[in-house]
Amino acid sequence: MKTWVRSAGSRDYAAFTLVEVLIAFALMVMVLTGVFYSYAEANRIAEFSEMSLAAQSYAAQGLERLRSFQWDDEAVTNGIALPATNSSTAQIMAPLTDFLDVPQSGAFLYCTNYTYEFTNEASPPLWELKSVVVWKFPLTGKTYTNIDITLRAPDE
Repeated sequence: MKTWVRSAGSRDYAAFTLVEVLIAFALMVMVLTGVFYSYAEANRIAEFSEMSLAAQSYAAQGLERLRSFQWDDEAVTNGIALPATNSSTAQIMAPLTDFLDVPQSGAFLYCTNYTYEFTNEASPPLWELKSVVVWKFPLTGKTYTNIDITLRAPDE
């Protein structure tokens, strides 16, 4: 509703009432709140995605470290290589604690890489190699896990 206001001169001016101004301001605040919340949520999701991708890359590095070991099923151990086994229990390698390469966050994001090997079959021998990276998302404090798995036959 517009109110006609007569000034000291002979002209009439159209004006909004106080209620209309307050309603328009409330609508503007609601719309801007939605926009800012959407921006903040998109930023949080992008940051989580960046950290999760770095953790997945670190899991792939751990898996490549496992795949590079020699497999000599005649020897008890190969020094730094995986031990020969025909059991179905996991041989846990030494956990590796490091930080993820997340350049935009500015802070170190620590993670731990656990590597496992399982013997799947006795004939033919086949290993299941598994790299597990555990990390904590700093904004929520929740712990997440990224896993990379592959199968490997003995070197002939």
